[in-house]
Amino acid sequence: MAAGSLALCPLAFGPLQQRAVQVFEQISAMLELLVSGVVLVLLVQLVRLLLSDGDLSLMWYERFGKSPGELAGKVVWITGASSGIGEALAVELSRVGVKLVLSARREDELRRVKETCLGTGKVSGDDVLVLPLDSVAFDTHAGCVEKVLAHFGRIDVLVNNSGRSQRSAFWQTSLAGDRHILELNVLGQVSLTKAVLPHMMERGEGQIMVTSSLSGFIPTPVGSAYSGSKFAIHGMFGALRAELVASSYDINILLACPGPVVSNVGKNSMAGEPDKTGTLDPTMDPMRDNDMPTARCARLLAVGMANRLDEIWVARHPYLTYAYISSYLPVPALARRMSTTFAKRRMKAIMEGKKKQ
Repeated sequence: MAAGSLALCPLAFGPLQQRAVQVFEQISAMLELLVSGVVLVLLVQLVRLLLSDGDLSLMWYERFGKSPGELAGKVVWITGASSGIGEALAVELSRVGVKLVLSARREDELRRVKETCLGTGKVSGDDVLVLPLDSVAFDTHAGCVEKVLAHFGRIDVLVNNSGRSQRSAFWQTSLAGDRHILELNVLGQVSLTKAVLPHMMERGEGQIMVTSSLSGFIPTPVGSAYSGSKFAIHGMFGALRAELVASSYDINILLACPGPVVSNVGKNSMAGEPDKTGTLDPTMDPMRDNDMPTARCARLLAVGMANRLDEIWVARHPYLTYAYISSYLPVPALARRMSTTFAKRRMKAIMEGKKKQ
C-alpha cells in the first residue's frame, strides 16, 4: 500500500502543477494588462498636462463643468480691481451679468474699469459699485461692508485680490519691507474676510476666493517676503476652509494660484523698502518669459469660482510643470536644484537691469 501510494503521487500532483502554471500565467497577463493601462493613463495625462495652462482638474471643469454663466446675478466684490488680474476678472464676470463691487485705492482707475464693464458686459450702472478701499486701513473694512450691503443687500462672493510683489534678495529687504508685504498680502485679506464672513455665516452660504500664487507652495528666490506671504495665505485660509466645513457652513474657500501673468505687477514690485519700486525690464526677467494673458487667467479663475473648487493652478509651462513636480514628486534634491538654478538666473537678470539704469 505504501509503495502504491508513492507511485501515485506524481500522477496526483501533476494536474495541480498544471493548474498552478495556468493561474500564474493568468496573473502575469493581468499584471501586464494593468501595467499597460497605468502607462497609457500616465501618457494621456502627460499629453494633457503639456497642452494645459492650468491644473488638470481645472481643465476638466472648464470643458465639462459649470460655465462662468452660473455666476449671473451674484454679487461679487473684487479687491485690487483697478488693474491686472482684478480688472480682467471684473470684465470677464460683467460679460455674464454678475453684479460687481470694484475696490482698490485709485478711484479714477476703478471708474475706468467700471466704464469698460458697462461697455462690454451685461450690466447697468447700478450693477457696478465703485468702492475705494485701502487693504491695510483695517478699521475701515467694516464700514465698507456696510456700504456694499446697503447697495446690494448681500455679498455672494468676496475676491481677495489686492497685493504687491517683490524683487529683492532676503538680505536686501528691510524688516519694514517684510512687514509691508505681509500686512498688505496677508492681513489685508484676513481683515476684509473677517468683516465679510459674519454676513455669509448668517446667510449660511457664500464664497471667498483669495488670489495666492504658485509661490504659495514653491519658494520663490528674490521674493522671500512675497513667497512667505502666499505660504501664509494657504495656511490661514486652508484652516478657515476646514473650520467652515466642520461647522456645516456652505461657504467655499478657493485658493487661486496663478503663475506669471501679463500685468503691471513688475512695475509695482517692492525693491527692499516699502517706498522703493523695482524697475526690471520684464523682457529680462526669467520669470516673465512665458506670461499668461490676463484675460485667459481671469477666464480660468471664473471657471474655478463657478465650480466652487478648493484650489486651482493657472500658469503656462514651465511653471505649471514646476508645480506638479513640486507637489507630486517631492524630491528634495531636485527641488533645491530647480530653486538654485532659477535664483541664479533671476539675480543675474536683476543685477544686469540695475547696471543699465
